[in-house]
Amino acid sequence: MSTIETRELNVYYGDEKVHALKNVEIKIEKNKVTALIGPSGCGKTTFLRSLNRLNELLGATTKGKVIIDGKDIYDGKEDVIQLRKRVGMVFQHPNPFPMSIYDNVAYGPRIHGVKKKELNGLVEESLRKAALWDEVKDRMQEIALKFSGGQQQRLCIARALAVNPEIILFDEPCSALDPVSTAKIEALLRELKHEYTIVIVTHNMQQAARVSDFTAFFLMGELIEFGETKELFERPRDKRTEDYITGRFG
Repeated sequence: MSTIETRELNVYYGDEKVHALKNVEIKIEKNKVTALIGPSGCGKTTFLRSLNRLNELLGATTKGKVIIDGKDIYDGKEDVIQLRKRVGMVFQHPNPFPMSIYDNVAYGPRIHGVKKKELNGLVEESLRKAALWDEVKDRMQEIALKFSGGQQQRLCIARALAVNPEIILFDEPCSALDPVSTAKIEALLRELKHEYTIVIVTHNMQQAARVSDFTAFFLMGELIEFGETKELFERPRDKRTEDYITGRFG
């Protein structure tokens, strides 16, 4: 399924002195790409990290509900390790482990108990889904850090896919990449949504327009507007959305 719904979601930092997200309510559709846009510090990355409870690692306090497939992930019963298996994350800068291509992809499945005889097929499948197999199939034992930034980012996507998530969160995955690598990642996102629910933070509004089905505009911790991407970009309902899209601020 992999529908995500938030209800009165509030996130605070620093003993609740900083109110980073304010009563965010949104429903994210399964098998769609949802883009989060807004100026720096508006809350979009905090929102993204609330979907797999990564904010807890930063000492944040979360109030409200994040419901995934009908269950609130903050109800106290959720296994956080299993949650982060179901809700994968790809970060802004490629962060492959200092080990071989093969071991990068096999790392997660090994931790989760996948048998050795199943690993080869799983590694290949994940690399194929990440559009990387043909480039690395003869170099599987080479250290991942030797590869280009774009290849490393696709490797990180393969690593996320290898543990069989339902949802994948992308935090500005192309910000450190060249235009050619960016185009490959964008094509990959359009392909992956057929199997996964995707949420992406991006500063690049052209990218949001190219890859997403829905867009959410955040400003100062509030969700200002959410809707189909084409509609939001061409006919924004809120003046603040229009001002941001047209470059008047941000």
